[in-house]
Amino acid sequence: MADAFSSPGIDLPSPTLSARLRELATFLTAPAVGRLTEEQRALSLGIARRLVADVAAELGGEIDAAMLWRDWLRGGVPGADRLTAACFARAEEHRWRELSAHRAGSPVPSAEATGDVDAPAPDPDPPSDVDRAYLALQIADRRRFDSYGNPCLALSDVDAELLRGLVLDISAWRLAQPDNESALAADLGEAVRFVIERHEVKRGIDRAAKVYYDQLVQQGNLVDAASTAISRHDWVALIALAAAASRRPYADTALLLLSAEAAALPQVLAPLRLDRAAIGPLEASLTLLPARAVAGGDGDE
Repeated sequence: MADAFSSPGIDLPSPTLSARLRELATFLTAPAVGRLTEEQRALSLGIARRLVADVAAELGGEIDAAMLWRDWLRGGVPGADRLTAACFARAEEHRWRELSAHRAGSPVPSAEATGDVDAPAPDPDPPSDVDRAYLALQIADRRRFDSYGNPCLALSDVDAELLRGLVLDISAWRLAQPDNESALAADLGEAVRFVIERHEVKRGIDRAAKVYYDQLVQQGNLVDAASTAISRHDWVALIALAAAASRRPYADTALLLLSAEAAALPQVLAPLRLDRAAIGPLEASLTLLPARAVAGGDGDE
């Protein structure tokens, strides 16, 4: 890789130097393209670190997740291309929701909301199927925060190929450690098989989004619910409905919305059959988010 950046008579023995030159070359190739802000970088790295730690925990207590992450940061995260889209999509969604909630004076939902709290007074009317589906969507969303309220990727939301790659890479790192015991390989192999086989998305946000969407379609309330979600800045509900209506994953839909120009929003949300006036608050909210990776733009609205 260093050869691609070598000038005649110049050797690049340092991988760090080669990496810096690649970074500079990328910048010089498109200097006007917006770069990651410190906030975007920190959020994405934090989400990646927490995901790696969660997968390591699934494989058993023999793996030091902190040491693993330090080693990967020094030497490069294997399969980084697999992690990039998922972590960046979650980070950008969190930035948007946090800014929107701050402007509205309401906190972003966090995992703390899933703890033991006093039960609300019983409603004289039992919840409808739509109400139950919406509650399930909220619960699925709250699993996307850690115990401190930081954004994360719930394992039930992780793509099967991404999970498989992480499981194998983490196992390979553990087997390469000097304290490797003879029985470790067999134990890890069994743990890998168990984690991959039991992985399911039935409790994930994609599943919850589809159930909520299906219930609204059956009731004939899809358009009203989507319009209400926009007016209330309930971006989780909006992303979920748009994802289910277009048959895209939730994360892909979130990233599509966050990178769309204003003129493209009606097309992105076309399956929801919203009129342009209903989309107005969404457009205004997205415009206020700094450093968006807007399609066709310079990434800094």
